[in-house]
Amino acid sequence: MDKRGEKNVQVEIRGVEKLSFRERQVVTLKEMGFTNEEVARRLNLSASSVATLYHRARAKGYQVVIILPGDSLNIFAGEEENG
Repeated sequence: MDKRGEKNVQVEIRGVEKLSFRERQVVTLKEMGFTNEEVARRLNLSASSVATLYHRARAKGYQVVIILPGDSLNIFAGEEENG
C-alpha cells in the first residue's frame, strides 16, 4: 500500500527520457501527491530545489498515466444485481 492508502496503483511517466535523474525522482513523488516539503525531506534537498526541478521537468514536457484497478473506484459495484 502506498502513502495515500491506495494499493496496486501504477504510475507511468511518458517522456521520462527527457528528464534528468533528479527530475525523475521529483516528478514521481510529486505526481504521487507529495508536497515540495515532503519530497525535499525524502531526497535531502531544499523545498526551493524541488520546486525548481519540478518546474524544469514540466517545461521539458512529460505525460503521467495512472492505472487504477477498477474496483478501487467502486464503478462496478452492484452490476450482478442489476444484470
